[in-house]
Amino acid sequence: MEPFLIDVPQPVLDDLHRRLGDTRWPDAVADDWARGTQPTALRRLVDHWRDEFDWRAVERRLNTLDQYRVDVDGVGLHVVRAGRSGAPPLLLLHGWPDSYLRFLRLLPLLGDRFDLVVPSLPGFGFSDRPTAPGMHPSRIAALFVDLMAQFGFDRFGVHAGDVGGAVAELVAARFPERVIGLHLTDVPYWHLFATDPATFSDAEHDYLRRGLAWSREEGAYADLQRTRPQTLAYALNDSPAGLAGWFLEKFRAWSDCDGDVFSRFAPDWLCTNLTVYWATQTAGSAARHYYEAVHLDRTGLPDRVDVPTGVAIFPKDTVPAPREFAQRWFDLRRWTEMPRGGHFAAWEEPGLLADDLIAFFGSPDVRG
Repeated sequence: MEPFLIDVPQPVLDDLHRRLGDTRWPDAVADDWARGTQPTALRRLVDHWRDEFDWRAVERRLNTLDQYRVDVDGVGLHVVRAGRSGAPPLLLLHGWPDSYLRFLRLLPLLGDRFDLVVPSLPGFGFSDRPTAPGMHPSRIAALFVDLMAQFGFDRFGVHAGDVGGAVAELVAARFPERVIGLHLTDVPYWHLFATDPATFSDAEHDYLRRGLAWSREEGAYADLQRTRPQTLAYALNDSPAGLAGWFLEKFRAWSDCDGDVFSRFAPDWLCTNLTVYWATQTAGSAARHYYEAVHLDRTGLPDRVDVPTGVAIFPKDTVPAPREFAQRWFDLRRWTEMPRGGHFAAWEEPGLLADDLIAFFGSPDVRG
């Protein structure tokens, strides 16, 4: 375990600036989002990244965080620590296509209540890129349990969403004696297509219908990343404009932004997230997470999480699940349907999420 400071080599930034300036823009038949990322929006973001964004200033701000590189079973993990020493420990796990940066607005709101541990998933950001197959959610779950032990936490809470939610679910399912409570912003999506629809309620049938419709219209990225991530990696690792286009569409489609992505995510934040992926060359390894997850052999893994679970549903998330579906898989103690917010709840609505986390982990059901 060593203290860590971000220090992107200047030649990497110079090369990024050159590539942004040399972008070969494709033609387009319409300036809208119907066929993919809108040309005008992407040009605005790329121009900002090249001409206005100051990574060094951002780097200095990020380096005010308490950061570490921790070796866990031969895997180097980037970890941010925050909060109050001696408070209940809480592990926060991010998703895709964001990073640990999703929690920056949330940390100050939780700092008096929790001792916070915020790792970057393997293959994301400043954590190691896996060099062999098999870095699936179950293995990552075991790594994070060991990580918490290294920080001296025998028992802890877990919060996550998106791909981090699938890892958090396995932390709680495989190591229930270690987990005080599990808090999610979605029901991990794999459950929807692993359940017999003959047993569904009307609300669950509607959820399946919405899930299938969403997969047809929005799920092409996941189909590619779970089947041929290496093919995609060549493009994302070589073209910063391509990386920006791949990500920007998702931040717009999955957030509560009423069609204006920059109303929820300032260009500086988007460029910070993009630069983390670009400088660490993790766009390809992050995409591979989908392949590893779908090829995980679940033989012998628990079917149900039996630790206290809370779920906060944000209305503009991808496909919000009904309560009865969550009850199939989790010992559900708290269910909150939020008035606003989307997939990136920790960044979009940190106040709503913080209140729900404090209420859940402070309840008698969880405190024991």
